[in-house]
Amino acid sequence: MSDTIFALSSGPAPAGIAVIRLSGPNALAALQSLVTSPSDRAKCTPRPRHAHRRKLYRPNPEFIAGPIPGSEVLDDALILFFPGPASFTGEDVVELHCHGGAATIAAVLQALGQYPDCRLAEAGEFSRRAFANGNMDLTEAEALSDLIAAETEAQRRLALRLATGAGHDRYQDWTDRLVRILALIEAAVDFPEDDLPPDMLDQNANAIASLIAEWEQDIRLGALSSAIRDGVRVAIVGSPNVGKSSLLNKLAGRDAAIVSEIAGTTRDVIEVRLDLGGYAVTLSDTAGLRDTPDAVEGEGVRRARATAESADIILWVSDDPMVFDMPAPFGVLDTIPVFQLLTKCDLVSAPSQWLDDPNRFGISSVTGVGLQDLLSAITSVCAERYGQATAAVAVRARHREALSRASEALEASLAQPELALSGEDIRVALMEMGRITGRVDVETVLDVVFQEFCIGK
Repeated sequence: MSDTIFALSSGPAPAGIAVIRLSGPNALAALQSLVTSPSDRAKCTPRPRHAHRRKLYRPNPEFIAGPIPGSEVLDDALILFFPGPASFTGEDVVELHCHGGAATIAAVLQALGQYPDCRLAEAGEFSRRAFANGNMDLTEAEALSDLIAAETEAQRRLALRLATGAGHDRYQDWTDRLVRILALIEAAVDFPEDDLPPDMLDQNANAIASLIAEWEQDIRLGALSSAIRDGVRVAIVGSPNVGKSSLLNKLAGRDAAIVSEIAGTTRDVIEVRLDLGGYAVTLSDTAGLRDTPDAVEGEGVRRARATAESADIILWVSDDPMVFDMPAPFGVLDTIPVFQLLTKCDLVSAPSQWLDDPNRFGISSVTGVGLQDLLSAITSVCAERYGQATAAVAVRARHREALSRASEALEASLAQPELALSGEDIRVALMEMGRITGRVDVETVLDVVFQEFCIGK
């Protein structure tokens, strides 16, 4: 990579401070063109990893060691220099901590763009260079993206754990164990006369079974973790005019949905994002469930049913307690929590015996009665169902798909009649592991064979 890239790494203007990052072979030279004159070279090379206060000047057209004396000052900034390879990207990296006004940022970026072989970075290019230079694998890059996008405490904890190497370490452990399994097979196939562990095949079978069990657990927990990353889906369903939209507005703290005495007002799914106990929750108001000749309302009812069927938690709303003694008017899995909400309890109190069920709540969107208890119950469900998912590393669908294929390959290896064929299945599992991390290195198998078993000595 011969060119040097730069970009605004902090948030958009205006801001108190703007951080502009450069990476590449000309990062330091580009900095030198901004901060000092040719006669003052002592200030040209800042001490690595130390902050220095410097004025940034508009560079001269010849791009010698510094700007023309007396040229225009662009800003008064802090500068930092991180020599490669001990930097985020593995290259020379410079950071300019400027004032965060839009005009200041634009002026500094324009000045940097005039330097030879220096250009604006493309989306994700700093992380891409860090990956290319071995400073992170794909799991860490993905986790870094999730950490930047995190909106809730649960999202932050999950992303930070993976961004700081938990995923990398787990996948590396699994890869190392696969390499050892394959090395034993390769040794038995290629060097049958050498001294190898007599119970080698039993050891391999046990090691393979252990990996399969660990992967199956991580796939299961990883599927749950998607609710942490993407949000727990909570659907509000029920008949028309029972207070679904009023409930949504009360929980959202704003008028997100139209409330009317006219039945069938809500005809589409209206979503609101909440943070409950550190968990992202997507609350969906839906059309009232009923038979209708109106084609548009009918489509709304269809969408309401689909929303309920794909939800993680359902709030079944009615103003008549007798409704809950009948079958639910929507399809739902038995494993999905369903809370029954008796609305308008500011007008008529909920029967005390009816409230004995912990999944039933008497609520009022006018006075707020019962809403805090409802929110606490939803938060408890989130913590119970998804709290354990923070231990997973297969948090993305592509990870789980690759682990599933790797598990299938290991299952096939156990059933192979010949060791050579079993080894090929192990190679498939290794390739799938490499797809997750972005690192595929079959030479490590040979290293284990020759270093650990000393074959051919």
